[in-house]
Parts: sequence; structure tokens; C-alpha cells
Amino acid sequence: MATSLTKIRNIGIIAHIDAGKTTVTERMLYVSGAKHRAGEVDRGTTTTDDDAEEAERGITIYSACVAFPWKEVQINLIDTPGHVDFTAEVERSLRVLDGAVIVFSAREGVEAQSETVWRQANKYHVPRIAFINKLDREGADFEGVLGEIEQRLDASPIALQIPVGLGPAHVDDPFRGILDLIEMKMLVFPEGKQGREVQINSIPEDLTDVAALWREQLISQLSNFSDELMELALADEPIPSKLIQRVVREATVHQQIQPVLCGSALHGVGVQPLLDAVAAYLPHPQEMPPVEGLDPSGKSAGKGKAKKEAAEPTKTARKPSVDEPFCGLVFKILPYKTGDLSWVRIYSGKLKGNSRVLNPTRDKKENVAQLWQIHASKKEEQLEEAQAGDIVGIIGLRDSVTGDTLCDTRSPIVLESIEFPDTVISMAIEPESTADKKKLADALDMLRKQDPTFTANENEETGQTLIGGMGELHLEVIQHRLERDFKLNVKVHNPRVSYRETIKNCVEVTGECNRLINGVQHSAKVRLKVEPFDTRDGGVMISNSLDHGLPNEMLTTVLEELEVAGQGGGVLGFPLMRIKVTLLSGQMHETDSTEIAFRTAANLALDVGLRKAGTVLLEPIMKLEIGTPDEHVGDLVGDLQQRRAIIHQTQSRGRLTILHAEAPLAELFGYSSAMRSLSQGRANCSMSPSGYAAAPEDILGKFL
Repeated sequence: MATSLTKIRNIGIIAHIDAGKTTVTERMLYVSGAKHRAGEVDRGTTTTDDDAEEAERGITIYSACVAFPWKEVQINLIDTPGHVDFTAEVERSLRVLDGAVIVFSAREGVEAQSETVWRQANKYHVPRIAFINKLDREGADFEGVLGEIEQRLDASPIALQIPVGLGPAHVDDPFRGILDLIEMKMLVFPEGKQGREVQINSIPEDLTDVAALWREQLISQLSNFSDELMELALADEPIPSKLIQRVVREATVHQQIQPVLCGSALHGVGVQPLLDAVAAYLPHPQEMPPVEGLDPSGKSAGKGKAKKEAAEPTKTARKPSVDEPFCGLVFKILPYKTGDLSWVRIYSGKLKGNSRVLNPTRDKKENVAQLWQIHASKKEEQLEEAQAGDIVGIIGLRDSVTGDTLCDTRSPIVLESIEFPDTVISMAIEPESTADKKKLADALDMLRKQDPTFTANENEETGQTLIGGMGELHLEVIQHRLERDFKLNVKVHNPRVSYRETIKNCVEVTGECNRLINGVQHSAKVRLKVEPFDTRDGGVMISNSLDHGLPNEMLTTVLEELEVAGQGGGVLGFPLMRIKVTLLSGQMHETDSTEIAFRTAANLALDVGLRKAGTVLLEPIMKLEIGTPDEHVGDLVGDLQQRRAIIHQTQSRGRLTILHAEAPLAELFGYSSAMRSLSQGRANCSMSPSGYAAAPEDILGKFL
């Protein structure tokens, strides 16, 4: 029997690397009864880190989906990576989730990748709960982290729990339990990591004043969202727990607040209340707004080919209901020898195995041969049917890729796809023997289908295959997969930076075509203005200031040609960005003007304009956040300055000094090793792409 939509929670666990996401997931599976023994990251025994590389490194690389019951609710949970190189896994997961649990380390607080995942959750309007983990660690600071969430993330955190004690067992006041500010009870977990029991006790006398202060603050914050609660608070009347929970839920679902809970997942403290909060405060599919998309057929289009071709796409929506026509989004693909397993979030309607659906993105019909429930990254149980709100695996799709929509063949809709960041690093790769060349090409195709931030292209000039990714670790993992999963011995060359090109000056140029081709004269003249311009999407913006002078078909030809040429390489062969090209005039010949002539003239004009305006080489800049003990700050700062880094800010966080800096990616190859060497292994660093900036003249000179 299908689960009621109100009983489904589609959530993700997201955080900075090492905040404890996978441990939280393991503990959730254990306390819910879905697992008999909780796995541990350090031992490589966790459910969701089931890839050999993940177990070996002790980090999450691929998002994994697990489904388990908690009391009356069915939870579909996606555990995501924390490392910036695998940010695509977070991006695609947040695109299809209804809610998220964002985990923070009580010692490290809000870190660089914490900010990134928070911004990603904002982008997709995902309601979230914050969980402050690792309160049993030396240097844990609950209030400090709460303040950082508010200030650094521009958030509205509201503490529903506070810890009793902080730090490990050897300190004077160790972490030993949680105060629930809604029920005003103390929760203790006597069996630790091996148990599932939660003891609910009265708050000890020495903690009643502290609890009352925090409770007062909670009521004061929630009063902004409920007149009923405010009236009771002003009249000094008792406030029912049910009312507080209702107000918290409504404000959370509408993304006005972020409830904050706390604990230590490794030691089994606070996970059951966190699951209760997921069920109580995060939305079910029916509370999410209808998904919006485009109807490619156009509502006004009737039958017949001519009408269909003339139809303009119109906006349409699907409510999260089983009574609506089926639609879903492909958000991940795992390659299998028996056929790819496509992960699909179903937004409306029902989907049955052995059925046909439409992929309107590619205008192709697809077979849904089998439906599977996903466990970690594997198929667990075959399903006959799935419905709105479900996340399922489909076998049988041939042409669909990540970001494509699947829908009912009679009710087409194209949902917004998933945008992924551009690659920032590339390196050449080749098989050790020519016999493996075809095998390598097939393997790279399979990996590219699975990972949208991985690219593999053959350089026409050199014949080399270049693979691109989000960082050194990303490409290292790809290389290991080729060797381990595909049994390919490959040789790789030094990583290369993905540079971009822009221009220095504004110029006006003319392109002229006077050519005799196959006995036919082709003549045209095009005048352009080419100027530096910070376009929103970072590419080349094509503009038209021509009111008359060219027939519509020729005008369209010129603008199309400029669009295509703008997507090609610049003077140095790198992709162009931050450029605006304006068509100023076009000149027709009485008899000899053709489309070929205008395409040629437009191309020539743009090429002359780029050269005349002067080339600026843009290099990718990385944002760095380095945490180090005070005694190593000087050495690290000196090293960063040699790497052309700009240090924007230093701040103290517990016993560490945090350096906020920006540096060119080209100078950061091997930085992790250098940093560990300079700090005797005590510093840590996180990097994330910050944008592009002009490279020095000496680097530009290498390419001229």
C-alpha cells in the first residue's frame, strides 16, 4: 500500500567536510532499527560510504540515498559529500529535496563549505534544521556556533535544545545530555553509541535558571510568528508544547527560521530528538509549492504538424498529488553493466514499471523497464509502482541524462534543469597501450554521464584527451576509478588550469567579405562594437542596435553567427567571458549579398575586434579558509604570499587562528602537502571557487 504523502520526508544531510554527516546518517539508521549495528567512518563500515575509495579515504564522495521508517513517518535520506570538489553531488541532491539537516561541528563552527551548502539550500528554497554535532569534543562551543550561524550565514537560528556540559569526559563539566526547551525536560542517553534508549528526566535544580532563560528567548523569537503565542506570553499564561511545535513547523516550512538541535552522533547523543524534529518540522511533499515548468507543446496548439511547430512553450505547473499527470526529474545516473540506474524524484502522479514516458527535454520516449527502491547506491527492492514524493531508481532509460524531465506522454512539461559549475582544472590522460584507447574512451563516456562536473575532450591539435574537474582530488578519484573499476592502466600529465579570456579596451571594427566561391560572388559588410562588460552569466553578450538596414533573415544570420563565434575560443584559444558585442551596422550589396557573406563578415569583424581590443587572460581564483595553531601562522602567511595570495581577514576561533584568503588556482597545486609540512600536520584548509581575475602579464606572455 502506498505511503500517504503527509508521512513522507525527503531530506538531505549536508555540511562541511568532517562535520559528521555520515556518522549522523549511520546513527539515524541504527536508532530507527533499519540497521542492527552502527557503522563507523574510521573503520570504513558505513552504509552510505560503500565505494572502496570512500572507505579508504574516510570521506563521502558520492551522494547516497537510504529509506527508513521513524515512528509514523517514512524518511528518504540523501547523505552528501562535504568536500568542495564534489559539490555537484550536493547541488543535485538539494534540487530534489524538500528539507535538509545541516550539520555543524561544535568545535570548528561555520566553515567555508558550510557557507557554500547554506547558499545552495537558499538557492533551491529548502527548509532546514541545524544540528550542532561533536559537543563531546575538546573546544566545543555551542553558543559560539549558534552566533556564527546567525552572523556568517545571515540566518535566523532558534535553539530548541541546549547542551548540558561541553567537551570530553576529562574536563570539569563534560557533555552529558540535552535540555529540551519545548518540553522543559532533560534528555540523557545512558547506553551511548551502543543503545537506542532515551531517558526523559526533570531538569536538575542547578540548571533550571539557565533553561528558563533559553526558554524565554525561544518564546520571544517565536512570538514574531504567532499572535496566539504572543498573547499567552504577554499574559504570562502557560504555553502548550503543541502550540510551540506548530509555530516552529510553520515558520520552518516557510523558511523564516532554522530550528537548532545539538548532540554527539558518534556517541549516540541527540539523534532520536533530531529524527523527531525531522518528522515534526520539515515539510512533506504536499506542503511544497507546485513544481513549475514549460509545456513545450503550447496550450493553444492543436493537432497537426504546422500548429505544433508554431506553438510557443507556455508556463505550466504540477501539484504534488497522485491525481496529477506524472512528472519527475532525473538527478543522478549510476552506470551498471546491465543498464544505467537513473535516480528520479517524482513530483506528481504515479509511475509504473514496464511503462513508457516522455523525455520532453530531448523529445524522446523512454522505457521504464524496472522501478527500484535505492539503498545507499545500490538497488534494494523492486517496486511495481511509485508515486508523487518518492525517490526511486529506474532501469531502462537510454537517452536521459542528469537534469532531464520525465513526464506523461499526453501531458508534457519541462522542469527547470540542474546547473553545475564549470570545471576549473584539467589534465591530459592516455592509456598505457594503444589497444586500450577505445576502452578508455568508453569508460570516460560512462563517467561523464555519471558526473556532470567531469569533462573529457580530445584536443584536435595535439590528439591528447583532456579530462577536467573541480579540483585535484576530483581528478585523482577519477584516475583511481579508471584503474580499479575499469582495469585500465593510464598515464596522466600535470594538471592544467582552465583559463578564460576577455579584452582590455572598447573598439569599433568592420568585417568585410568579398569572395568568389565556386564561381559565385559573396559580398557583405558588418560593423561591430566590442567592449569589456561584466555579463551576468560570465560569457559573451550579443546586442543589436540596428533598427533598419538589413532584412530580417540577414540580421538573424549575423546575430546567430556572433552567438556561435562568442562561444568559441578567443585569441589564445581559451573560452571568452565578460565581453559585450553590439551590432552597429550591416551593409548589403545590390546583387551579391548572401548568408555565407554575412556569416564570414561577422566572424572576421569579431576576430579583428578581439585582437584590436587587447587580450586579458583570466585565471580562476580560489577562496581559502585555513585553520592553524598560532605558532604556525607566520610560516603559512609567508607561503601564501609567495603563491600570490591576498589575505583578507584573520580571526580567532578557540585555539586556532583562521586565515581567510584568495589565491590563483595555478599556485595551489600541491598546497595541501605544503601546508601540512609547514604546520607539522596541525593545520587544515578548505578551498572553493571564487571567480576569475586578470592574470599577470608574465603568465599571459607564455601563451602569446
